[in-house]
Amino acid sequence: MSQYPGTDIERMTRRASADEARRPSARARIASVLPDSPAFDAGFTPGCFITAVDGEPVRDVIDWRWLSSDDVIVVSYIDTDGDEGQVELEREWGEEWGFEFDGLVFDGVRQCRNACTFCFMHQLPRGMRPSLSLRDDDYRLSFLVGTFVTLTNMTADDEARIVSQRISPLRVSLQASDDGVRRRLIGKHARHGIESLDRLLDAGIEFHAQIVLVPDENDGSVLADTLNWAYERPGILGVGIVPLGYTRYQNRFDHSFNEPSAARGVLELIEPFQERALEERGTPWVFAADEFYSNAWGARLLEHLPPTRHYGDFSMFEDGIGIIRSFVDDWRCAERRGIAGRCASAIRDSARAVRLVAGRAQVEFLDELVGKSCLDGLLQPLYVDNDFFGGNVDVTGLLVGDDISRAIAEDRARRRDDPLYVVPRVVFNDDGLTLDDMRLEDMEKAARCPIHVVSCSPLDYLVEIGNLIG
Repeated sequence: MSQYPGTDIERMTRRASADEARRPSARARIASVLPDSPAFDAGFTPGCFITAVDGEPVRDVIDWRWLSSDDVIVVSYIDTDGDEGQVELEREWGEEWGFEFDGLVFDGVRQCRNACTFCFMHQLPRGMRPSLSLRDDDYRLSFLVGTFVTLTNMTADDEARIVSQRISPLRVSLQASDDGVRRRLIGKHARHGIESLDRLLDAGIEFHAQIVLVPDENDGSVLADTLNWAYERPGILGVGIVPLGYTRYQNRFDHSFNEPSAARGVLELIEPFQERALEERGTPWVFAADEFYSNAWGARLLEHLPPTRHYGDFSMFEDGIGIIRSFVDDWRCAERRGIAGRCASAIRDSARAVRLVAGRAQVEFLDELVGKSCLDGLLQPLYVDNDFFGGNVDVTGLLVGDDISRAIAEDRARRRDDPLYVVPRVVFNDDGLTLDDMRLEDMEKAARCPIHVVSCSPLDYLVEIGNLIG
């Protein structure tokens, strides 16, 4: 039974209404309109705003989907001239309304109010574009795009809405179950977050949990206690454990779990929980990020990497859990399908080597995969140090344009041949910018040679490389 059934939720909702009133007014800006749709027929154009459906405000895409589920709705709008109005829309069964909106939330992103000691945003250098330092803590984005939230900024209105609209599952930054440890790691609002989590769990909302593991803070016995606490709550569908990441722009941390003994200690601690969960729930339930396996086993990584079935539906892929396994599976699939062989033939026929840019995190598995394949000596990884961020940052996705272009220029100066340089698309955002605001043409100018952008999966990039060099 929930601690806050019925009237208690209503009471909290009334109390929290003032918080909602202070938020920006909700206006869903229309980015595009599908031709011959109900929206098109009603005269909507890009730049108009939708403010309500059947009199209810539209705060985000979740509201829109919830409120527009009927086949006849009344839409309140503001047109491109600033005039307000209402129109009744009707659609055939299964027909789309025809609206595409600019963004997912329409009343402003909920920002973080915590003081997490491990916050990566606080470790960024000055001068980076503002969007990189936006610390969102918005449960709606958690549901829509999979970000992790602390729940420390939750109001009673928020909780009531989550329950009534069944906004589930969500992703929660758990860190620890112990009050004292949570407060040291997160700040003074830590207790509020875990109380909100328990209320939502009691109401049937499900969660994926994440623990950022900080040495000598929430590891060891604290981690064991946290996992026991979480396992007692069936609504926590799984727990992902990721190691502390730190840059050179801070003086709080100087180590994480990069030493083999430290990484193996974490894997050994969670193993009994995994065995119990497999027996009782059919899933390992608690998952360690790839870095723990890579750091623990080094050159023997592929011998100890969990099998594909260990990761289930790879629901924590974006948190660095199962990425190596997925890559290895794709590589071996490319070999079985002959994709690797065709790529090797194209490179051999061109008499030109290919240099594939990668972060240092890929050394332990990429060298072995390439070295034991028909691409050995033809596809040559170019591992780039992340001098920009420093610390223990070594993944490909956090490489910056300056480090990549400098590494390519230095590599090219050492060689007598003229390799084809390829960079994974993950280093660019949707606007074609690296984290240090370089575009591909900027990188080519700095490297003084052409650079080509390819996919991140070997199933795709081996085909792309073959086409580029053929």
